[in-house]
Amino acid sequence: MERPLNYLNNLTQDDWLIGYNSHQLNQIAQELYLELTQLSAYGIPPKIILAEREPVQFLASFIAACAANCSVFLCNPDLGTQEWQQVFDLVKPDIIWGIGNREWACREGSRTGVGNREWGIGNRNCEEITIISPSSPSSPHSPLILIPTGGSSGQIKFAIHTWETLIASVQGFTEYFQLKQVNSFCVLPLYHVSGLMQFMRSFTTGGKLAILPFKAVETGQIFNIKQSEFLISLVPTQLQRLLENSELTKWLTQFNTVLLGGAPAWNELLEKARFHRIRLAPTYGMTETASQIATLKPDDFLSGKISTGQILPHAKVTIRNRQGEILNSNQIGNITIQAQSLALGYYPITRENQADFQVDDLGFLDEQGYLNIVGRNSDKIITGGENIYPTEIESAIQATQLVADICVIGIPDKHWGQALTAIYIPKTSNTSALKIQTLLKDKLSKFKIPKYWIPQQNLPRNSQGKINRQQLQQIAREFLQNPIT
Repeated sequence: MERPLNYLNNLTQDDWLIGYNSHQLNQIAQELYLELTQLSAYGIPPKIILAEREPVQFLASFIAACAANCSVFLCNPDLGTQEWQQVFDLVKPDIIWGIGNREWACREGSRTGVGNREWGIGNRNCEEITIISPSSPSSPHSPLILIPTGGSSGQIKFAIHTWETLIASVQGFTEYFQLKQVNSFCVLPLYHVSGLMQFMRSFTTGGKLAILPFKAVETGQIFNIKQSEFLISLVPTQLQRLLENSELTKWLTQFNTVLLGGAPAWNELLEKARFHRIRLAPTYGMTETASQIATLKPDDFLSGKISTGQILPHAKVTIRNRQGEILNSNQIGNITIQAQSLALGYYPITRENQADFQVDDLGFLDEQGYLNIVGRNSDKIITGGENIYPTEIESAIQATQLVADICVIGIPDKHWGQALTAIYIPKTSNTSALKIQTLLKDKLSKFKIPKYWIPQQNLPRNSQGKINRQQLQQIAREFLQNPIT
């Protein structure tokens, strides 16, 4: 499948990769592709772990691996030792690209037939490459693109995608937004679906791609581009930080579209973005769907519409009850997704039923076909027989403007089943839980006001803003055993 190289060769503009050397990327990709096809001549194409930190190296490696029919596992270079062991045990890779800052390393590669020869690709300045022998023979399969998910739960999984599923996502996106070319400003990690799909949209439509770490954007180190021709993707915590800076807020207002996803956004944040006339496009999607399958268009957002938008052309969403029956408009139920961009399963197991994917989220479709998310079924808290969804409570607490971050969980309670517990970061040192509770009395029913309030200096979120609820449960247990007096 040499199509990725064809796309690369069609990008004739020298400045398509803004901030980096596109000629260097092309050269590295071509050299890597030749090396991989030589290795594949010995048998089955190798399985590759890709954990390159530097964007040019990452993109060149990804393009080459896809073109050479290799299965490529995208990984965060900053995984901990236990997480890496988990990945190695699951994947049993033949080649590792990246990880650490050591020189190139090589171990015996008996399956590929390369023996102990040095496997350095030109003189490129990379972090590391290792060729290893799998503990068991690889089974034949079509080339796969394996994207990590589930890291916030402590168990890393890889959603099984192909070039075709990613392209289906791109096509649905471009049709929905009526774009021929997509110019992306990427501040999200490329190994994550949110960063990878920004590359895929620009790469396969002949658009431009600007890549810049978010920390650089925060400090004002931004490229001189025409923002009105670009789309930028953010997670809510990033949007919040940018809106705290007047210059960056003004910069953000110039973008054609500001896609917002990765985690639920709170009402105060959305209202602030609307006040500043930011062309926000809240999205709903996940790794398993190769990013968004529903998006609220900026004009709808600015006009006051509140939802995650309409369903993109490549997908179909139905709302079902527990018996699997399809519900009518405005009825809350389980979200079931059909999409051409849907992952084939979780490595190494493919799904038997490729048609439907029921997620843990609850929501409803209104009369206009706009998707509204209520919360996660697994996050639902039952206290005193009442069903409570944390997002409602969190939004109300955010609206008090007394907290910098908030998460509401349920902890076991012998009288109520679960007790509502707010773990929060106060905006100031003199912010008391009593003051927050007082402001909530007119906004929430009494049973929806948290019983326990636990102040923290930070909350355990990943780079996409998703909370680690297992860690929060541990924080709550420790706090209640040793409360601050």
